Amino acid sequence: MMSGVDNDKRRFLTQAAGAVGAVGTGFLAVPFLSSMKPSAKAEALGAPVEVDIAKLEPGQRIVVLWRGKPVWVLKRTPETLQTIPELDGEVLDPRSDQSDQPLSSKNEARSIRPEIFVAVGVCTHLGCSPVFRPEIAPADLGADWKGGFFCPCHGSKFDLAGRVYKGVPAPVNLEIPPYYFASENRIVVGLEGEKA
Repeated sequence: MMSGVDNDKRRFLTQAAGAVGAVGTGFLAVPFLSSMKPSAKAEALGAPVEVDIAKLEPGQRIVVLWRGKPVWVLKRTPETLQTIPELDGEVLDPRSDQSDQPLSSKNEARSIRPEIFVAVGVCTHLGCSPVFRPEIAPADLGADWKGGFFCPCHGSKFDLAGRVYKGVPAPVNLEIPPYYFASENRIVVGLEGEKA
């Protein structure tokens, strides 16, 4: 019978068990931590979107998706730009003081370049997507309609600068996303930067 304890052997076994436990914990932790990383699809939803506007004609609008929301890019005509200040008395927030927009778009046209309008195409009331109604004075919108966006869900109306009319359910102007001109005919939506 052994009367003494082999401390060296005990220390070795304790260290070996600790090392095996640490390696096992590592193998368990890697999949757990990897599951917390956003998927490629989720990362792509938040990624910036490039928009080529080279073929965009005056009065024409294109729609792209950014963060799962429609973003409108509209090339306004000189006549359209003239109507914006004329509607100051009819819109709720003519100077966009209560609106979500980058500083680069805090101006009368609510855009970096007056002729190119970029906005999130989601009504600020309950999240429907308004319809682009560029026609002047249609019967269903009235003789004073100068073109804009109409939300068919609850009747909110926005002018061609995305400003909400008074007396409709939407509380604020359409959101202007962060964006910049990467070149003369290329917009990057989702990041702010310098205009080209």
